[in-house]
Amino acid sequence: MKTKINLNYVPLAMAATFALLAFVVPPPASKFKVDTKASTLTWVGKKITGQHAGAVPISAGELVSDGKLLKEGSFEIDLNALTVTDIADRDGNAKLVGHLKSDDFFGTTKFPQATFVISSVTPKSGNDFTVKGKLTIKGKTNEIEFPATIVHDSKKLTATAKIVVDRTKFDIRYGSKSFFDNLGDKAIYDDFELDLKLVAALQTGA
Repeated sequence: MKTKINLNYVPLAMAATFALLAFVVPPPASKFKVDTKASTLTWVGKKITGQHAGAVPISAGELVSDGKLLKEGSFEIDLNALTVTDIADRDGNAKLVGHLKSDDFFGTTKFPQATFVISSVTPKSGNDFTVKGKLTIKGKTNEIEFPATIVHDSKKLTATAKIVVDRTKFDIRYGSKSFFDNLGDKAIYDDFELDLKLVAALQTGA
C-alpha cells in the first residue's frame, strides 16, 4: 500500500520546523571591545569633613551580547593611573594620590589593577537593567549589584551606572569607624561612589 503525501502541507511543515529551530537554536553571540578612550570611571570618597573626587582609567574590556541583550563581559581598571581632580595645588594633589596608591588604600605596587566580571544582567524596563558581578580589588573578590542603563545596536554598546562600593570588604580599612575608635572628624566613610560609562564597539569578525 502506497502512502500519499499531500504536498499542500509541505510548506506548512517546513515553516513550523524553522519556527521551532528559532526557539531551540540561540542567536550567535556578538563581542564588543571596550573603547578605553571613550569609556570613563570617576570616583567620590567622603569623610566627616568633606569629600574628594577623581578618575581612574579603564584599561581593557570585552562585552558579549546575544544581539538584543548584554549577556556577559568584563573590564579592567588601571589603579596605577588613578587621579584626583578636586585639588588644584600640585603638592597637595600628589600627596593624596600617593596615599591612595599606598597600602593604606589600594596598594597599587602589588595590586595595580581592579577587575569586574559580569555574573548576570536582568531586564527591568526599557533600557534599565540590574547588573550583578564580581569586583576584585587588592586581591579580594566580592559580588556587587547595581542598576545600569544599557543601550546598543548592531555596532555599538553603551552602559552607564552609578555604583556604591563598601571599601572595607576589600581590606581597605584606613580611617574606617567600623574598625577604629576615636577617629573624630578624621573618619572616612566606608562607602565610595563610582560613576561608570562603558563604550564598546563590535569586534570585526565577531
